[in-house]
Amino acid sequence: MSEEATPAMPEIPPAPGADGQRCGLIAIVGKPNVGKSTLLNALVGQKISITSRKAQTTRHRITGMRTRGATQFVFVDTPGFQTRHDNALNRSLNKTVLGAVGDVDLVLFVVEAGSFTLADAKVLSLLKEGTPVVLLANKLDNVHRRAEIAPWLKSMQERHAFAEFVPMSAKNAKDIERLFGICEKYLPEQAWFYAEDELTDRSEKFLVTETVREKLFRLTGDELPYTSTVIIDQYSEEAGRGPNKRLVRIAATIVVERDGHKAMVIGDKGERIKRIGTETRVELEKLMDAKVFIELWVKVRSGWADDEARVRSFGYE
Repeated sequence: MSEEATPAMPEIPPAPGADGQRCGLIAIVGKPNVGKSTLLNALVGQKISITSRKAQTTRHRITGMRTRGATQFVFVDTPGFQTRHDNALNRSLNKTVLGAVGDVDLVLFVVEAGSFTLADAKVLSLLKEGTPVVLLANKLDNVHRRAEIAPWLKSMQERHAFAEFVPMSAKNAKDIERLFGICEKYLPEQAWFYAEDELTDRSEKFLVTETVREKLFRLTGDELPYTSTVIIDQYSEEAGRGPNKRLVRIAATIVVERDGHKAMVIGDKGERIKRIGTETRVELEKLMDAKVFIELWVKVRSGWADDEARVRSFGYE
């Protein structure tokens, strides 16, 4: 008497996160110029968000990813919440902030250690109940008397039910490592959202405009209004020669609001815009692993930051 063969059981695919994977969204929020972009770059391990001493540098929601072991951290850097000027550009930036904090697993609320201003309070008021918020007291290296931090932390605890307090410096590698451990426990067990080696969801074109803006702000200082922006006119890619796998050609326009600003950007005999282009090219070649040729132009578009349609046409939400 022969035995009947047992039918093979169909393979059941593993449930998301069943192999121990964790993944979640972490919003980085705060008023302008508290070090959010510096923090994002340190967490991702590569520069993807521009930094400047000038406030209101970040204009867009920028997502950066870092996969460590079984955990994928998806960080969302936001513009600083704008309270000074009510124009179309700032309304767009604030809409971006509100969208970013609406559906995340964890919020990193960044303030300068030992400080809390009306602008900080405005951002804090945007955070909805139910989402854990970590108070990240950044720029701790600027605090000369650490004993002053304890009473400040106590006063902060009275303002909001923070999940944790993390005094740190975004420039300190040990502090960044510690922050990963803190963030990890708030992320749900689920499959990763992105490939393991991805660092950002932003395109190379976007990185080009951001890099030009960074050099623009750094080389003009406080003279140039923050409303200046950059648009890409041409972007092409071809095979490179020798060690360069790619050759990227870029033409971009710096948009300013007044003729005087245009002269400022161009500089004496064109020296300033030439330097902006050179520094941009050098940085992009490192970021993109390519040979880069870039041409920069300057145009005046008076009142663009107050024009809803033009703000949208320049790529703002």
